[in-house]
Amino acid sequence: MAYFIFEGKSIYYEEYGQGTPLLVLNGIMMSCASWKEFIEPFSTNNRLILMDFLDQGKSQRMTEPFSQALQVEVVHALLNHLNIDRINLVGISYGGEIALQFAVKYPECLERLALFNTTAKTGPWLRDIGEAWNLAAGDADAYYLTTIPVIYSPGFYLKHNDWMNSRRELLRPVFSNPDFTSAMERLVNSAAEYDVLEEIHKISAPTLVVSCEQDYLTPM
Repeated sequence: MAYFIFEGKSIYYEEYGQGTPLLVLNGIMMSCASWKEFIEPFSTNNRLILMDFLDQGKSQRMTEPFSQALQVEVVHALLNHLNIDRINLVGISYGGEIALQFAVKYPECLERLALFNTTAKTGPWLRDIGEAWNLAAGDADAYYLTTIPVIYSPGFYLKHNDWMNSRRELLRPVFSNPDFTSAMERLVNSAAEYDVLEEIHKISAPTLVVSCEQDYLTPM
């Protein structure tokens, strides 16, 4: 639970356990706190490292637009800060996109790669969904209805509807916070031009790719 400085911005990270370094990269709405239930199993045989990207969690907010390339450099700077030469890297969704770009740019730093619900390109489908998220900002209920239902499968949503409704109440004050929604808008926009389709062949590290049949944001 510490900070380091990257280009004048404070970046929050956490470390647990000992062993092989394992860095987990958040999805777009996640933070280090999202991994609470996974800390114990992930750190049993590893040096688990969690990190909040710029504009995310406890890391510093940006004031201007940026691209995901900046987040890739944040990851590289964290490894340098921790004196880690090679890393096992896990990325989910937005974090997987950063992981792929990191793998292409810094292959010498990568031991293994695991990607969950990740795409190699922001196509028209995902870009339009992101634009809808941004347009809904400013109305907490509209933002919830635009962002949350689609990230769950219809089966889960129907089976656990009471839980989903409690999530709505929990998230309403978060989605009412302009600091959160402005940061989310910058994060969404940072991925708008993301595309590594022509470069993923350069990745030589052993890679696990996990997807889900009912993932409608990043379909198989």
